[in-house]
Amino acid sequence: MAEHIFPMNRAVAGGALAAATVLALTVGPLVAVAGRADGSAGLGPADWAALRFTLLQATLSALLSVALAVPVARALSRRRFPGRAVLVTLMGAPFILPVIVAVLGLLAVFGRNGLISHALGLFGLPPVNIYGLQGVVLAHVFFNLPLATRLVLQGWQAIPSEHFRLAASLGFHKSDIARVLERPMLKQVLPGAAMVVFVISLTSFAVVLALGGGPRASTIELAIYQAFRFDFDLGKAALLAVLQFSLGAVAVAAMLALRMPDAGTPGHDRPLVLWHGQDGAARLVDALWIMLAGALLVLPLGAIVARGIGGIATMPAPVLAAALRSLAVSLGAVLVGLSLALPIAFGAHALGRRHPVAAGIMEAVGTLAIAASALVIGLGLFIMLQPLGDPLRWVLPVTAVVNGVMSLPFLLRALVPAVARIETRFGRLADSLGLVGWQRLRHLHLPRLRRPLGFSAGLAAALSMGDLGVVALFADGHQATLPLQLYRLMAAYRMEQAAGAALLLLVLALALFWLFDRGGRIGAET
Repeated sequence: MAEHIFPMNRAVAGGALAAATVLALTVGPLVAVAGRADGSAGLGPADWAALRFTLLQATLSALLSVALAVPVARALSRRRFPGRAVLVTLMGAPFILPVIVAVLGLLAVFGRNGLISHALGLFGLPPVNIYGLQGVVLAHVFFNLPLATRLVLQGWQAIPSEHFRLAASLGFHKSDIARVLERPMLKQVLPGAAMVVFVISLTSFAVVLALGGGPRASTIELAIYQAFRFDFDLGKAALLAVLQFSLGAVAVAAMLALRMPDAGTPGHDRPLVLWHGQDGAARLVDALWIMLAGALLVLPLGAIVARGIGGIATMPAPVLAAALRSLAVSLGAVLVGLSLALPIAFGAHALGRRHPVAAGIMEAVGTLAIAASALVIGLGLFIMLQPLGDPLRWVLPVTAVVNGVMSLPFLLRALVPAVARIETRFGRLADSLGLVGWQRLRHLHLPRLRRPLGFSAGLAAALSMGDLGVVALFADGHQATLPLQLYRLMAAYRMEQAAGAALLLLVLALALFWLFDRGGRIGAET
């Protein structure tokens, strides 16, 4: 058990200390901001409009993402074609893709000077307007349609193949299979998938900053940014921060209540073979949905590469300096994230057997960051650092800490089950061999945690590399990271240089993920 790695009280104490640190870094800054909110006049009409827009865009993003994910996942579940595995793998790319890079790619395809607008111009039609609600929702669908498709596809794959064999032997038609097998699965899977997309869209900042298009398309996070950056109204920023945190906490609670179900009735691990939908019309419809999903993924990425190659040579020197700062922040975020995630994973497992409720609370505290706003955490930390001197000196370290904390929910999702699985499979054998303390950690856990550790580190590094949150509040020209430098180039309409910076950022983010993930798989034991 995890208590054999260290004495149980040490494992629990380490996890409790890490959880307390996370609590201090998420709730503490919120309290600090609220403490400076003297004389606030309350929220105005524009702030309530931001709340309504936040809920509207998140709801539309969730509904569209899962609605489109159903036919795409169904097509992928019943078709086998060359490149299918590559396409399914590619669907994980938007999650680690820097947001500002994806926005530039979407502008290259859907913007006023994009591919679609040029095509419409050939027929005398006006160009596409990507700014405003439609642009924000489009960007969120680009990011979240692949995620929703993967979740729904898992639901289809969780239906035992024997059930489809039995349905075929009983002569079920397509409508019967949908009624008996597929619709009950979708009723279980879709609410949870929609809530995951809703939570992600709820805390989107960079997308709205780049594509919001004005006061009518402003979210709560953007209102926090404007209240502090332009008005320096800490009172309004604090009220908005409390509203954002409360909204996020409610959404996360709903998401956990709608947690994705297990596989259900077990089968015999036979390959999934579907007999329905094999006629020519169904094949054509499935092919169209697969091509649509592939085009939505490939076209923006291809536009970034095509335009970025020509812009690499025109990048100004500050872009390269910003890239180095982003690398430093990214590696710092990895260190912070793993330093908090590992103690929580071991501590939660040590508590789990005797105090499962306490273990659940420890793990829930670790995932609290998903309900928090990176802007609020950063703002609060700078307020807390003011007595120590000029807080602007701490821009990059604070950004690394905040990014590390924000990556914790994803790290724990990978590490907590891995620690439990290792102890379940090998704990008694390790006990019989007398492996305790460092020897147990070295010989039992580390070799088998290499894969999840590498994946977690790569994910944290890629997410931090593309982050445009805390640094946008405070960084000046000498502290800008690569995403912020890219946003400034876009705002100055230096699009060729912005394309080169976007390609550089894309390559660095994907390279960091690949290096850590690949490094974790080399020599790893299962």
